Amino acid sequence: MSKKIEFEHGGVRVNAGRKAQFSEPTKVIRVPESQVDFIKNWLLNNVKTDIRSDLSASLKVHNVQAKNDRVYRIPLATERVAAGAASPAQSHVDQALDLNEYLIRNENSTFIVKANSLSMLDVGIDIDDPLVVDRSLAAKSGDIVIALIDNDFTVKRLMIDHHFNPPKVWLKAENPDYQNIYITEGQELLIWGVVTYNLKPMR
Repeated sequence: MSKKIEFEHGGVRVNAGRKAQFSEPTKVIRVPESQVDFIKNWLLNNVKTDIRSDLSASLKVHNVQAKNDRVYRIPLATERVAAGAASPAQSHVDQALDLNEYLIRNENSTFIVKANSLSMLDVGIDIDDPLVVDRSLAAKSGDIVIALIDNDFTVKRLMIDHHFNPPKVWLKAENPDYQNIYITEGQELLIWGVVTYNLKPMR
């Protein structure tokens, strides 16, 4: 009489069982085919145990205001300056630059906001860098913005993915140590303002 062979589910298999990182069972899910790439990107950027978030309930905001209505006109060289030796012609100045006019497009809606994290370090934004923010500008994909998610502020690059219908809106961190932010159903996203300049000192 032949021995009865019993077939059992499970058993020892490669990649079977709970994953050490999460210590919990895994589950297969089905997603719409058009959403696969977006979901993969979300997972790649967010499923990390040491990833940082910089959402903050407060924002350091300062009004833009000239002291005593004083206007400083800075000489503007008419030739472009190369990153090498200066040309004698570049010492000739026939224009002046008003920094108020140069930095501020809309006075009543322009503010200085201090950065509060290193999440945008790869585009040169450090902690406490004074960012010029214009609240009157309509934000476009690729703009660096001050975003309000539910009740928390963050500085990120606004990304609008038009491959989806409707387009997917997410916020990109310019530092791999910080997480991108993908807006989920039920979350409220408000673009508080568009960053137009970083007033970082160079010495």
